[in-house]
Amino acid sequence: MASYCEQYYTPPGLPGSLPNYLWLEAGTNFGVLDSSDPGAHTFSSTNHLVTLLTNADISWKCYQENISGTNCPLSSSGLYAAYHNPFVYFTDIISNANYCAAHIRPFQELAADLTNNAVARYNFITPNLCDDMHNSAGCATSDRIRNGDNWLAGAVPKILASPAYQNNGAVFITWDEGTGAGLQGPIGMIVVSPLAKGGGYASTNRYTHASTLRTMQAVFGVQPFLCDAANASDLTDLFRTNVVSTNSLSLTSPTLLTDGRFRFTLVGLTRGRTNVVEVSANLSEWSPSFTNVAQSITAGFTDATGDNVLKRFYRFSELP
Repeated sequence: MASYCEQYYTPPGLPGSLPNYLWLEAGTNFGVLDSSDPGAHTFSSTNHLVTLLTNADISWKCYQENISGTNCPLSSSGLYAAYHNPFVYFTDIISNANYCAAHIRPFQELAADLTNNAVARYNFITPNLCDDMHNSAGCATSDRIRNGDNWLAGAVPKILASPAYQNNGAVFITWDEGTGAGLQGPIGMIVVSPLAKGGGYASTNRYTHASTLRTMQAVFGVQPFLCDAANASDLTDLFRTNVVSTNSLSLTSPTLLTDGRFRFTLVGLTRGRTNVVEVSANLSEWSPSFTNVAQSITAGFTDATGDNVLKRFYRFSELP
């Protein structure tokens, strides 16, 4: 169930937290070498992971400890560190306060979202300054490692018990930086998943945060690979054969929208191929409902008329 890396490092020359968080999101630090709040650094680039996900109709959400959830959390305050939240440095997210607040939520909401199977497909979780193993002053104990372990002991089992995880989900646990000269590491990267090699498998390949980014892009089929992700090896070695690059066709279980319609995701598509979703009320007569030319290995569609029928069947095919 769990695999880990023995040689996982921060990219060279990245001091402090923010440059490494940016690398996880965009494959570059945009020249930033400090951990100032977004008031000092914002980027107009749309070449970062969650925007690629949004453009591919793939849901994402960030859970941060110690934010209110009532606004877009642009300023560090108390135990919340904005520099541990890479998304608030991109103008395409923060320029729309409602969009930002809808996607960056308080960590305490995660438990209910897991129980209700309401989590996004990609979820980025950051503990606060007491629970992230950086500090211990004013925290639950004076042992910063124990504080972080206790937080993980409370958070991870809830994730593992969720339908999202049990449906071949994966949890990636890593640190932003190492300690000592250069802060490069090695640092921890642990993957927990039904699809992992498991048994405490240890990969000796050399990885960086660009490897994690490339893995996310490969899993969700969003490209081109961003900046240093184009040069990195993904984390395939931690998983059973062909898990990261799998291309088997499937149709996800529907999500019921608030207006009564259903939303599905097609998975395992081939870029450039035409896909057709058909609907039927009786399994004998079928009519097309959705057609697209795949731009990634996933695509979403909403049945605009699904709220007006008592029963409906769906199938999809990929044309030659």
